[in-house]
Amino acid sequence: MPVNYIVLAIPVFFVLIALELVITRVLEKDYYRLSDSLNDLACGILQQLLEVFVKTALFAGYLHLYRYRVLDVPSASVAAWVLCFLGVDFLYYWFHRLSHEVNAFWAAHVVHHQSEDYNLAVALRQGAFQGWFSWFFYLPLALIGFPPLMFLAVSSMNTLYQFWIHTRTIGRLGPLEWVLNTPSNHRVHHGRNPKYIDRNHGGTLIVWDRLFGTYQEEQEEPVYGITSPLQSWNPVWANLHYWVELWRTAKRTRRLADRLRLLVKPPGWQPEELGGFQPAPDVDAATYRKWDTPVPRWLALYGFVQFTLALLAAALLLFRQGVLSRAWLAAGAVFIAVSLVALGGLFERKRWATPLEAARLVALAGFFFVACGSDRAPQPRGEFLVAVDRETFVLRATDPETIRLATENFRARNAMFPLGPLRPGNGGFNAPWSWHFDPDRVRMTEIAIEVCDGRPSYVEEQLQDFLAGYCPWGARVVGVR
Repeated sequence: MPVNYIVLAIPVFFVLIALELVITRVLEKDYYRLSDSLNDLACGILQQLLEVFVKTALFAGYLHLYRYRVLDVPSASVAAWVLCFLGVDFLYYWFHRLSHEVNAFWAAHVVHHQSEDYNLAVALRQGAFQGWFSWFFYLPLALIGFPPLMFLAVSSMNTLYQFWIHTRTIGRLGPLEWVLNTPSNHRVHHGRNPKYIDRNHGGTLIVWDRLFGTYQEEQEEPVYGITSPLQSWNPVWANLHYWVELWRTAKRTRRLADRLRLLVKPPGWQPEELGGFQPAPDVDAATYRKWDTPVPRWLALYGFVQFTLALLAAALLLFRQGVLSRAWLAAGAVFIAVSLVALGGLFERKRWATPLEAARLVALAGFFFVACGSDRAPQPRGEFLVAVDRETFVLRATDPETIRLATENFRARNAMFPLGPLRPGNGGFNAPWSWHFDPDRVRMTEIAIEVCDGRPSYVEEQLQDFLAGYCPWGARVVGVR
């Protein structure tokens, strides 16, 4: 499986959040609110859970174009990694900038900006649908010839870098402000003050903003959030509210052309019949009050405990996604989403929240009752995405020993030889990853085509070779999920 650095970094994220929380308490700074922080994390959980089901499909576009690459960029070259980093950061700038300048993209990205606080928890507040709009920005890198695993590693590092800049505890960093995206530069980006809106879109480097005229230096501290506050702790509504707002505006618009134009125009745009463009209103930091709901101490404690359990369940799904069936993954994801919605409703004191929470607890108790009384466990499954020449297909294993050995073998060899070519040798054992297993101990139980522009019959022709433990000439593993 390609290493998911974001998932692996989750424990580090929470350690750093706890450290920042301690520091702010020592400094007597009110940078965290329980309801807001749990809602930030809830949005991040939904985003990660949805990626389990769509990330491989979205990445298939990169794999497909990589077959028609212009160059064979060597994975062992330091210069190649530097160029890939610059390419990812440059294309991220344009994706991020357009996410603020195009309504349809903003509807997916707005989730990240909804919090009226600014802390490390906000870094994990991500839109569940944002990946659906970002993937095609990076396709030029595939055509150039940057290997898929190199791209995945660099883009993950780009995302991880941006975690630490979501803080108010670090001031300006001198000359680094000219080159890097720093906490000061990124605070500007999260401000709703008119002069701060749509500024500082860079990921790791801030030089793109300086080159393309979107840089703004931090002057007074921003007022954080969006111009029309969300005013909800519901993470599902957080992902849908702007789409609903666009739909309502479209219904009040008479001309079809204006309805379509609404999707590609910037936030605030309306047809003239509705009053025309609505600029961001001024905001006074001295008089501005954040939206909040009073939460009794007992409810805060209950909510924190329930959220912690939901977080642990989500982490279990993420770390075990390779061996759980899609049905179990989907059931777990839906249950976690319902749990987070119920928690948000309880904090808002919504009438529907208490019955929903009661139903959720009953369902959870029923699940444990049935599970403890059944001898059947979820059937593990591992799907290994393999490329042979210009064909890509999936080997699906249901045998637990196959999954364990394949995953261990892949991780160990891929760490040393990322996407290296096969060479003559003992059944491919000197390849980055090998299917050379003892057929008496493990065997593939099913093969399924996923993406194949070449000859689907190739898989059938080579099936016996795979079952015998032979890795065919010219094959290389490009991913596993």
